[in-house]
Amino acid sequence: MADAAGGPPRLEYPAEGRATITLARPAQLNRLHREDLHVLQAHCATLAARAQLRVVVLQAEGRLFCAGFNLDELGSGGSAAADDPQLFEHTVNALEALPVPTIARLHGGVYGGATDLALACDFRIGSNDLQLRMPAARIGLHYYPGGLRRYVSRLGLAAAKRLFLLAETVAADRLREIGYLDAVVAPPDLDAEVERVAQALLQGAPLALAGMKLSLNEVARGAADAAVLAERVQRCATSADLQEGLQALAAKRAPVFQGR
Repeated sequence: MADAAGGPPRLEYPAEGRATITLARPAQLNRLHREDLHVLQAHCATLAARAQLRVVVLQAEGRLFCAGFNLDELGSGGSAAADDPQLFEHTVNALEALPVPTIARLHGGVYGGATDLALACDFRIGSNDLQLRMPAARIGLHYYPGGLRRYVSRLGLAAAKRLFLLAETVAADRLREIGYLDAVVAPPDLDAEVERVAQALLQGAPLALAGMKLSLNEVARGAADAAVLAERVQRCATSADLQEGLQALAAKRAPVFQGR
């Protein structure tokens, strides 16, 4: 029998080229424990080394996506208060750094640190009942640098200030307007929309997708290295994937990419 309290995030491979990470503490509104963050980092390391992977979906069980970090552990003794923010930041950075596209499947509510966890994904698909709130200012917490950077680079300074400083609860339609969500759908249509985006990504050339994902993120945070970007461009220019893509275009057929 499954533990009613849930457990650490699960990593599964539902189909070739695909992986899912599922937050699995629904009775606790999927609050993230220190254990969960370590497990998420381990999952990211596993996925980063999986050569045939093409897309990752981050999802959650229960009535909402995630209520953020388990704040009870901030005062759990020792150096927890000092260590937890860094642990969370490193975990979200590991998700962002995955060399394959990621999709966050969001429903119900996204609160606190979970807002950055989802923001680290490349695409965010939300149900129209979704609410988001970043309460850091209301509890006296100065958010960690990586999260601030993601907010500003993805949403802009004005939106980041509203979400962080006003700690407003924001509905799905507004989240779509400010660019936090890529799509808003009715709850029964959420899986279909996630699948649509996943299928579009699965049709892309893996080398080009991985290279452009990393390059776009580096450009967004002002950390792009011209030599590194040039190497990625050259790698794709001499790849078997490009030759296959050109041949498929000429033959008016679907390409079959091998990621090399």
